[in-house]
Amino acid sequence: MSAKTAEKKKKLVLQTLLFGAITAVLYAAVFSNSASIVEIFSRGGYYAAFPIATVFVFSFAHGSFSSKLWSVLGIEAITKQAAIRPAVSAPRPAQRPRPRLRMNA
Repeated sequence: MSAKTAEKKKKLVLQTLLFGAITAVLYAAVFSNSASIVEIFSRGGYYAAFPIATVFVFSFAHGSFSSKLWSVLGIEAITKQAAIRPAVSAPRPAQRPRPRLRMNA
C-alpha cells in the first residue's frame, strides 16, 4: 500500500469516527431531552419547522457516517460507467409461420 493510499485510508477512518461521534451525540441529546423536545415541537406556528430541520440534520449526520463506514469496510457502490455493459445481441429464434384459417365452402 502506498503512502498516499494509507493517508487516504487514515483520513477516511477519522471522518468515519467523527461522523459516528456526531451521530451518537445527536441521538443521546434527543433521547435525554425528549420531554423538552416534544414540548418545543408541539408549540405550532414557526416551531413546526423544527422537526423538519431536525430530520435533515439527523439524516445528513447518519448518512455521512454510514457512507464512510461502508467505504472503510471496502464496500463501494457501482458507478454508472461500471454498470453499463456492452449490448450483446443474441440471435433471435426463428418465428413460426402464422396459422392460416381455411374454410371449406
